[in-house]
Amino acid sequence: MLLTILAYAMIIIFMYVIMTKKMSPLSSLILIPLITAIIAVVAGVAKTKGDIGSWITDGLATTANTGIMLLFAILYFSIMLDAGLFDPIVNKLIHYAKGDPMKVLVATAVTAAAVSMNGDGTTTTLICVSAFLPIYKKLKMNVMNLGVLIILQNTIMNLLPWGGPTARAMAVLHVDASILSYLAPGMVLALIYMIFWVAPHMGRAERKRLGIKNLTDAEIDQMMAPDDPEKEALKRPNHFAINGILTIILIAWLVAGSFIEAIYVPPLVLFAVGTVLALLYNYPVLSDQSKRIGDNGGAAVQVVILVFAAGIFMGLFQGSGMADALAISFTKIIPHQLAGFWGIIVALISAPGTFFLSNDGFYFGVMPVLAQAGRAYGFSNMSMALASLMGQAFHLLSPLTAFIYLLLRLTGLDMGQWQRASAKYALGIFAIFIVTILLMGHMPAYIPQ
Repeated sequence: MLLTILAYAMIIIFMYVIMTKKMSPLSSLILIPLITAIIAVVAGVAKTKGDIGSWITDGLATTANTGIMLLFAILYFSIMLDAGLFDPIVNKLIHYAKGDPMKVLVATAVTAAAVSMNGDGTTTTLICVSAFLPIYKKLKMNVMNLGVLIILQNTIMNLLPWGGPTARAMAVLHVDASILSYLAPGMVLALIYMIFWVAPHMGRAERKRLGIKNLTDAEIDQMMAPDDPEKEALKRPNHFAINGILTIILIAWLVAGSFIEAIYVPPLVLFAVGTVLALLYNYPVLSDQSKRIGDNGGAAVQVVILVFAAGIFMGLFQGSGMADALAISFTKIIPHQLAGFWGIIVALISAPGTFFLSNDGFYFGVMPVLAQAGRAYGFSNMSMALASLMGQAFHLLSPLTAFIYLLLRLTGLDMGQWQRASAKYALGIFAIFIVTILLMGHMPAYIPQ
């Protein structure tokens, strides 16, 4: 009984300090479970053999591969952004669009998806707004469409294994980067939905309102002229082909290796080798390599350190027996008749869960409990990880997401209006995600109890 009370107290306190920003995610992931585990040990209610040190070590062991993979993945895509891999794509899309609102909107959707490959919403926002806002203003287009397309494309691409929510789900539920092979079909369909239905739907409305204008190449070049000499010096336009081929090979190998055992290489090895090759090719001077790692390492470390902290959290939570106690009590709350639909229930819970809570609060605080119950009902960790990620369709609309304030500030949009405009399309993404994993059998719709 006392262990269950401690488990609930730990989760409630953790969620409270995260939501109210009383403590940083790093501090709360380590200190709160540590204090609770110490109380459990002193009170003599800890269920598992071993000590606090071994529980922490065991927890860290479960997140080591994920943390290292994320470190190199973030560095790799940051280096490619520095080198300007996506610049020619953006440039050609904007020139292709000319002054046709329909083409501008489709180009926005394609560009936002491509730039979002590094999993960083701030980078996506800065690049897309810098590239497209002048054109939207020049053509008097509705800037709301720009804000909606940027956030929803980033929402989809943020499910890549090096993105924040998927990395957390992998760390908490002990699944590897093969989760991409299960998420990929839904992500592809969602991208098709955004590029070939949502953007054209917006475009038809804008054509009706504005008509079609034609910008000259000179006008477009003037709008896209670089304004930061330091960043421009990092560009490697002559390296576009090799950088593009390297990136395609890396992603294709990552996905194919999930299906073909003979060619499987651990994702952390792929990204480690890719990062080294990207550095050597684009910045052969040693001092330049050090600067690229130094400038981009901060963003990588912020994500990776949370993954390792999550390992400590999970090690203490499970090692002390609190996870089992909480799961047993939680399963008693849910009517047994609904147990067979647990995957769908978790998917539905994940929508408000990841909107009203931070990713840290949901994945580190709530999902261990839901997953433990799911295992009791016959659902695998992978099924639970997939279900937990479905609600990400709405997460980036949450006021708890820091970079949306940058997006709203740069575009001048009202948060409430932007949330409403985005939510109706996010619902389509949510439906695509759930239907896809169900139809492909990656998450059972029902398990007889």
